[in-house]
Amino acid sequence: MTSLLERLRAQFSRNETKEEVNRPEVGMSEPESLQESRAVLALDENDNTFMIGAQGLADLPFDRRSFDRQQVMEDCLEAWRFNPLARRIIELTTQYVTGGGMAISAQDPQAEAFITAFWRHPLNRMDLKLADFSDELARTGNLFLMLSSDASGMSFVRIVPSSDVISIRSRANDVEQELSYTLRTEPGEEEKVFSAWKAGMPAQSQNTVCILHYAVNRPAGAQWGEPDLAPVLRWLTRYSAWLEDRVRLNHFRNTFLYVVKARFGSESARRTRQLQLASQPPSAGSILVCDESEEWSVLSPKLEALDASTDGLAIKKMIAAGVGLPLHFLAEPESSTKTTAESAGHPTYRRFEERQRALCWMLEDLLQVVLQRRAVFDPSLKADTAIFVRGGDIYAKDNLELAKAGQEMASMAINMHEKGLIDAPEALRLIYRFVGEKIPEKVNN
Repeated sequence: MTSLLERLRAQFSRNETKEEVNRPEVGMSEPESLQESRAVLALDENDNTFMIGAQGLADLPFDRRSFDRQQVMEDCLEAWRFNPLARRIIELTTQYVTGGGMAISAQDPQAEAFITAFWRHPLNRMDLKLADFSDELARTGNLFLMLSSDASGMSFVRIVPSSDVISIRSRANDVEQELSYTLRTEPGEEEKVFSAWKAGMPAQSQNTVCILHYAVNRPAGAQWGEPDLAPVLRWLTRYSAWLEDRVRLNHFRNTFLYVVKARFGSESARRTRQLQLASQPPSAGSILVCDESEEWSVLSPKLEALDASTDGLAIKKMIAAGVGLPLHFLAEPESSTKTTAESAGHPTYRRFEERQRALCWMLEDLLQVVLQRRAVFDPSLKADTAIFVRGGDIYAKDNLELAKAGQEMASMAINMHEKGLIDAPEALRLIYRFVGEKIPEKVNN
């Protein structure tokens, strides 16, 4: 027992000696890095600083942090609900991308009949869901679709809110090969994990509930997409605050105060005159007669409306540039000429065409999965048949331009064919190319 106490005393004395050696001498200051670390550690944690710098185990380096992603999604949804500009931006994307409808077809007639039945099923109603698909993609940058099937193999699709998906598990060597999705649950409930669709899964498990995930605005190496409104959220907030201030000031623009200057013999005389005028203030349009001892003037706010309109236009330009829309799409005419407005719209139409192609590919992939799930119950169905989804026209004027180009090319191709310069398939290829259409399979054959 004595030896143990002696060893503890010796260890304690050695620790004190080390602390004295490491302790800075009197008059010497600590390094700046150490001072900054002490200052940071001395700060009290609160709800705004507790999660700063935190990273979840499932977060990837190129994805937003989980708490930041959830906050951005909530902010985008709130902006869509209450901000007219945000609502209009999402509506414009949906109207151009899905407003013309989607045409579906398949190479195999039996497969086409089934996907048409799926498309028009009362529990699917895909024509109505197209707008929801586009809105969810624009608001969150992600589209999670849950698929379930009945006893006959008919699939039913439902949109899972992106904010309800907590994490995505993928292969360790490939983030694009997603395996499962964890959904948010209420406190006390069991964790909900749904598997991703995999084409090579066993037939008995292909009919289980699964989730398909699609994303837009996704950086390389990331699992999650980015909302269209994410870059302009702060500018939407600033524009709303600026506009609200202008409305409040304009409300008080016609408010004014009378200032009466006079020589009073005492403070009581001034107060008596003020009470007299306050009890019977002059009404609008009335005539006021006073002697030369009183001078009346009016105090009114100066709004400087011209300078304020320039500030508002600058903020609105930043919003329009962030979402890829010209100002005349947001009720702000840039020019009085039609040519300038049409030229400004071409980059926007290209953006809408890109989003439409992405949505068409997503629908083709969805229909392919639906067809494969049906093939488990109907082996005669060709599950690997090609499926085509085509969107409506983005810009109506393109039809006139393509028609003119096709007409001129048709006459030129026919003349070249008659002279033996090109054969008939090449002439058809040129004509279809200039009208912007794909050559049908029947023509190719």
